[in-house]
Amino acid sequence: MITRLKNEIAIVKERDPAIHSAAEVFLYPSFKAMINYRIAHRLYEKKHYFLARFISQRSARKTGIEIHPGAKIGKGFFIDHGTGVVIGETTEIGDNVTLYQGVTLGGTGKESGKRHPTVCDNVMISAGAKVLGSFTIGEGSKIGAGSVVLEEVPPHSTVVGVPGHVVKREDVSMPRETLDQTDLPDPVQEDITMLKRENTELTDRLLTLEEEIRHLKKQLEKKED
Repeated sequence: MITRLKNEIAIVKERDPAIHSAAEVFLYPSFKAMINYRIAHRLYEKKHYFLARFISQRSARKTGIEIHPGAKIGKGFFIDHGTGVVIGETTEIGDNVTLYQGVTLGGTGKESGKRHPTVCDNVMISAGAKVLGSFTIGEGSKIGAGSVVLEEVPPHSTVVGVPGHVVKREDVSMPRETLDQTDLPDPVQEDITMLKRENTELTDRLLTLEEEIRHLKKQLEKKED
């Protein structure tokens, strides 16, 4: 248990620049939620379902973070701020994953079996994002703030928008190294920029053709004279 506490403290200190001392970690809702989750999950695995849910629901009321005890969460997991985070029963989360406030890892209805997302290692999911359904978020990916993700995300991709659009990137640095929620590509703006560029090229081509036509007309007029 002491080792588990030390690991959780180290994770918070690594990824939150607002931390000035180890003692402050004990005030964090995300720290409390994760300690409660680890206990509840162990009880859930031993089929003590009522007690596991009792601990998790009590924790949700106190922290604003609802993690179903059936969810599987790897090491190095971090929730920044945390208010409004919901993690469903069949969610699977790999190592070194970061979530921000308002994130939902949920289902899309009353499906049976695996109905929540699988989030691979080194993924960052930004504030207010919703990931709904049984599919995989690939390793090293970023989900932009407020995005709604409804389908598979390839590794080392960035998703933005509603519904989410997948944008491949050359940058393969681990999201937890920068925790950058803002420097993300905007596919809508990129499409607009491309259309503007194509429109400019077509306009220039049209002007060139008009000039060529005028030149031909002048040559024909000279021949007729």
